[in-house]
Amino acid sequence: MHHAPIQTPPAIATEAFTDAGLAVARLEEIYERNTKFLRDHFEAYLGGTSPTTRVRAFYPFVRITTATHARLDSRLAYGFVAGPGVHETSVTRPDVFRTYLTEQIGLLIKNHGVSVEIGESGEPIPIHFAYRRDINIEAAITTGDTSGTRLMRDVFDTPDLATMDDAIADGTLALAPGAPEPLALFRAARVDYSLRRLYHYTGTDPEHFQNFVIFTNYQFYVDAFVQLCQQRLASGEDGIDAFVAPGNVITRNARLGGGTSGVAPERAPQMPAFHLVEPGYQGITLINIGTGPSNARNVTDHVAVLRPHAWLMVGHCAGLRNTQRLGDYVLAHGYVREDHVLDQELPPWVPIPALAEVQVALEEAVEEVTGLSGFELKRLMRTGTVASVDNRNWEISGAAVIRRLSQSRAVALDMESAAIAANGYRFRVPYGTLLCVSDKPLHGEIKLAGMASAFYRQRVSQHLEIGLKALERLKHQESERLHSRKLRSFAEVAFQ
Repeated sequence: MHHAPIQTPPAIATEAFTDAGLAVARLEEIYERNTKFLRDHFEAYLGGTSPTTRVRAFYPFVRITTATHARLDSRLAYGFVAGPGVHETSVTRPDVFRTYLTEQIGLLIKNHGVSVEIGESGEPIPIHFAYRRDINIEAAITTGDTSGTRLMRDVFDTPDLATMDDAIADGTLALAPGAPEPLALFRAARVDYSLRRLYHYTGTDPEHFQNFVIFTNYQFYVDAFVQLCQQRLASGEDGIDAFVAPGNVITRNARLGGGTSGVAPERAPQMPAFHLVEPGYQGITLINIGTGPSNARNVTDHVAVLRPHAWLMVGHCAGLRNTQRLGDYVLAHGYVREDHVLDQELPPWVPIPALAEVQVALEEAVEEVTGLSGFELKRLMRTGTVASVDNRNWEISGAAVIRRLSQSRAVALDMESAAIAANGYRFRVPYGTLLCVSDKPLHGEIKLAGMASAFYRQRVSQHLEIGLKALERLKHQESERLHSRKLRSFAEVAFQ
């Protein structure tokens, strides 16, 4: 059988590195050269040049080979391979992931005492992903040749959904005999897919996302966050570089000269993101995911590829106990998952445990902001189970729903928290939930417009401050503690 010829850039020999910084530099060199090769040929194609062969370039890879079963420090949660053999992953956008890749590769070199190999993988780069943004063209393009209309996918590789699933994270990957074991949860094309979805849904480029993320379900939190960030920038506060809003509108710290660049979009994105930027991605990203578990699952599917250090749900809920008051807080220590958006990937029988490091940070933040502690804190905050449902009108759905809520001992209900926590568990991202009671429909206190406005003004700023202080506490924890072994499976990849 004769295969059609393929035009590729000259091969780059695989090379071993014992310095993580040099290894990442080689990843970037391969990636930049190969994506430029694709862009140059694609632009010539659009200009009427008809390639006589298929055009293809490959993602770079990082690989480690070990030959021993020797046990490493059992306290480690990541940064090592589980056993001898070859472990490999393809890599994209090393410019965005430089800090992350340098840390992960450095840990492999340190923990195993061997070099890592950098080279070109066998995973083709889809032409769409050779550009930082979507190329926004039709699949059929008329070129200058006499054949008339040609399909882009006849010349260039296009996204292949078969290579962009979550089989590694979900533990369902079926490796061919002799194939390398995965080194990371996501291969390059899966990451590229999510990077483009993030811009589509949030209105900001992936390089602006920070390592600590707050998800919320109300615009009031966004307004408070924007106001607070602008105040901190105007004051010239140390440790903060900029604030980024949808449209990549960047406001710089007054200490760094101030000023704003970028243009806000004509229409707000579906789930707008806002970023308080600190050096090394150590700032905070806030995303208004709106209402519903579908949005919660969707956005966390994509944010997960950025490997954030932690994410929190900070929003409003229905209080289910008569002893609760509007404005009380609920710290989730368990979830009733009746949202159904992850049932196939993570069945409801899988427990989603509370993470001690996150729980402690949230409780201490509530104590600091409210001035209450110990038994007095119980006046304002309750720890318990949060139920998440897929029916916004759950309270009028009949006695069966109310009975299940009672049997679960749930103290609060919303539509997003369980999906965010479950996807954190699934993708090994530390998670937590602190909600604020905005209504009590089972006890005759439903949300009315006038009540809601007054309530939001009183509580939102305090609630947001608690979330921000909790993340500040998590920032100062050792990474090994935060990314605990509770989130790792018994056959785990090395990269966190």
